[in-house]
Amino acid sequence: MNAMVKAEGVHKSYGAVQVLKGIDLEVAPREVFCLIGPSGSGKSTFLRCINHLEKINAGRLYVDGELVGYRQKGDKLYELKDSEVAQNRRDIGMVFQRFNLFPHMTAVANIMEAPMQVKGESKAVARERALKLLDRVGLADKAENYPSQLSGGQQQRVAIARALAMEPKLMLFDEPTSALDPELVGDVLDVMRGLAEDGMTMIVVTHEMGFAREVGDSVVFMDQGVVVESGNPREVLTNPQHERTKSFLSKVL
Repeated sequence: MNAMVKAEGVHKSYGAVQVLKGIDLEVAPREVFCLIGPSGSGKSTFLRCINHLEKINAGRLYVDGELVGYRQKGDKLYELKDSEVAQNRRDIGMVFQRFNLFPHMTAVANIMEAPMQVKGESKAVARERALKLLDRVGLADKAENYPSQLSGGQQQRVAIARALAMEPKLMLFDEPTSALDPELVGDVLDVMRGLAEDGMTMIVVTHEMGFAREVGDSVVFMDQGVVVESGNPREVLTNPQHERTKSFLSKVL
């Protein structure tokens, strides 16, 4: 079975600063894959490389068997056109720390926008799906509300519904609860739990160790641009083998 995501020796630098120093990992279809580690360890950068929001400097990244951002001919790589990158990105949903909703659009309009603009869906079809997705994230009664009328947790759930509207085969979550008040975190994690139960392939950068332990199939601890330790979340979080992992977990658990 092909990996949904495969990274081979992925490097990323900003000028002289090396952010990713040779990342190798695989994410299986239907897997919930959690990335943990201190701020600045390269987790979010790696996530952004998967949908080519950041270009890698060396190595290879594949999503569902397709090279990300490039085409290979012989042993040479050619960068894809922006339009081709955008086409590939349609299959990858991304949810950011900040919700990035369009402030001038209602919740339901935010969700309808991409399927109509990118896929050319009719308004009726897009709206029907958007309402179903709002129901799925527990916000059926907020369809006509604007982002400013929603709590942070509600906005984040709309953002998840918006990503799902494109029917992605992979969902990327970049610390989706870190900007939320503690009492709003649970609702967002419940939605993500539901996605996991439905078999969505997910890569989650998170500080929520409870979520990683309960819902994650794999966890990777990153520090300073390298994978330090990886494995079953229950084993890594309760019995880390590496001193750096132990030190990090002692501060966050």
